[in-house]
Amino acid sequence: MLKRVVIVADNPLIVAAIRSGVRETGALELVGYADPREATAQRIKQVGADVVLVDEGDHAEVALELIRSLRDLGSGVKVLALTIDMRGAWIGRALVAGASGALSKSLHPSALTTLIREAANGHIVHAPINGRAGAMASFEPSNDHAGLTERELEILRLVSSGAKNGDIARSLWITQQTVKFHVSNIYRKLDVANRTEACHYAHVNGLVSRNPEPAPAAAAGAPVLAMAS
Repeated sequence: MLKRVVIVADNPLIVAAIRSGVRETGALELVGYADPREATAQRIKQVGADVVLVDEGDHAEVALELIRSLRDLGSGVKVLALTIDMRGAWIGRALVAGASGALSKSLHPSALTTLIREAANGHIVHAPINGRAGAMASFEPSNDHAGLTERELEILRLVSSGAKNGDIARSLWITQQTVKFHVSNIYRKLDVANRTEACHYAHVNGLVSRNPEPAPAAAAGAPVLAMAS
């Protein structure tokens, strides 16, 4: 019997890519998808989902609250967190909130679908996080970064590496308008006027590494996950 999957994501490209992988492999049954701002744990339980794939997206805190609600509901649904940054703090917070594991959006859709199936069948587990309170403290964003959110820091680091808005949007699976919104907030919080000043602030205050990763290349910037033709 195929495992029944619900996708919670605010980016339609994510949904389209996973649907493509499901059709290609025939390994899962996709029973629904929703924006994290509209999804509820009760509704997900009602449709009989075995697995819920929750994307970090542009509403990371809302996604975390949904994960907690699914855990507290005691529905028995496995929750898998989906992100572009497997080293980011959000993954740890998602595991503390109740996610069963985490998967990378850089996977090919068919590979991603296979991993979802294996995780749903209990063949893949994440490393345990001992002590919810202590673990949560470990993953809370630092308050030493001029009030920038985790996403804003991520974008600032990419800006400082020379990435353009389009490259950042493709790299993080968000729209260019969303990138512009975050960049504007960064300027306001750092009290700077442009990219040059923001980069200078980031480097002077140690908000970027001394050996930053190269900016995503425009020619190779298309995400691995793509909409099916």
